[in-house]
Amino acid sequence: MFPKMSLYEKLPSDFLIQFYYEVKKMISKGLVSKNMYYELGLIIAAASRRGILLDKPKDFEQHIVHELLMELSN
Repeated sequence: MFPKMSLYEKLPSDFLIQFYYEVKKMISKGLVSKNMYYELGLIIAAASRRGILLDKPKDFEQHIVHELLMELSN
């Protein structure tokens, strides 16, 4: 369904979490595109499958596609 998912699934948890915080920091500074919100969603979904809960930015749902939201809710 999401080909990029496999990349995030293969990352060690500590690297995945660190990457998540870097992307969130860039979002808070306004340095990212809409695609970065999508990537953040993929990271959150991969972490969720491992039992790691990561917060979504306030405007997250405005920037990602419905299919990814469905993936995150599983």
